[in-house]
Amino acid sequence: MRRLLLISAIIFLAVTASGSAAPGSAAPGAAGVSFKYSDARMGERKDVSDKFKFVRIQGSPLYPGDCLGDRCIEWSHDYPEAGRHFSKILTELSKLQVVLEEDEYIFSFADPNLFKYPFAYLCEVGHMQLSDEEIKGMREYLLRGGFLLVDDFRSPREMSNFEHYLKQALPEFQMKELDVANPIFNCFFSIKSLDVRPVYRGYRPQFFGIEDKHGRMMMVINYNNDVSDYWQWSSDPFQPIEDTNTAYKFGVNYVFYALTH
Repeated sequence: MRRLLLISAIIFLAVTASGSAAPGSAAPGAAGVSFKYSDARMGERKDVSDKFKFVRIQGSPLYPGDCLGDRCIEWSHDYPEAGRHFSKILTELSKLQVVLEEDEYIFSFADPNLFKYPFAYLCEVGHMQLSDEEIKGMREYLLRGGFLLVDDFRSPREMSNFEHYLKQALPEFQMKELDVANPIFNCFFSIKSLDVRPVYRGYRPQFFGIEDKHGRMMMVINYNNDVSDYWQWSSDPFQPIEDTNTAYKFGVNYVFYALTH
């Protein structure tokens, strides 16, 4: 944790002061809607939508006895350390009110309570399995103003699985590759290059996005990349500090873009 705070201080020296930002509700009126999960670890425990809460999307069924975390079901990779560390960085770098010292909420796209949280994380989409109800919920969440960070996947095969669901959820919108001039890379930190060190051997990291009809980015896609892995291991003194700081910069920019667009 001492190293995590040191990372915060190093990044803080590089930032331009940013005013406070208040989280908004993606879907007014969705609060209080009941949604049943078979696992007590899932869903909203209490309404904390008056602050920023890091939330994760359930990308495929969770069966009795399945564990969560690195060696468990794919969409739970880097849980819960990545979300906890990243939330700490956000509060160190800004005036944003952030929920700290607790695990992220995990939502199904079909849960209306997701709509109270404007930023959500989804990983390992090469293994994603969504029901028709979840596909509909994914579309509704994004079109109502929600923002999705898609992370931690690689290879054309995994991209093909992801695109299968995108075409069902957002058939009228196209994925496009992003360059460093895109506002999402300049809304808090000024990121100078997208040429980041490969996480997966043999795969070059790329950044894609999907915009709504007004030009708002609804989704950023870290392809052949895994920023949350760096967040998870940022308290390990043997991890490369420059790569860790870069991963945090991307994450912070994504959050502030989501909360201001």
